[in-house]
Amino acid sequence: MAFDVGQRLSNSERIRLWNSANNSGVWYYVEPISLTPTWVHFDKRFGKPACSTGGFPTLRRGSLSNYVLIAQDDLNTLGYRTNGLDGIFGAATQNAVISYQRSRGLAADGIVGCNTWRSLQEEVVGSGPTNTTIN
Repeated sequence: MAFDVGQRLSNSERIRLWNSANNSGVWYYVEPISLTPTWVHFDKRFGKPACSTGGFPTLRRGSLSNYVLIAQDDLNTLGYRTNGLDGIFGAATQNAVISYQRSRGLAADGIVGCNTWRSLQEEVVGSGPTNTTIN
């Protein structure tokens, strides 16, 4: 379960909402406000985070989850084709990850771990739909 809210709030109202979500103890993850400049994102997550500071779990070939959908959406938005959004980390998604990693100077292992997640999320934030985004 995830929410992206507060798009029409003032900055001070958005900060109050972020503090409320962060302090409630209900949400597993409240995205740092620096990564969500015009909204507040909070969610319940499952799986061990790839980074010690939290975030999404490590993904690799054979992974099946909503997190694979997020990675696929990010990759497609950035122009790295995964042959659709299906939540299945197959050969096309692995190839897209490797191509992305190579282009960013990351270890090209085809695994979406901490550094790849950080890079993807930082690059895609605020990009909006592109001509490669799959709807």
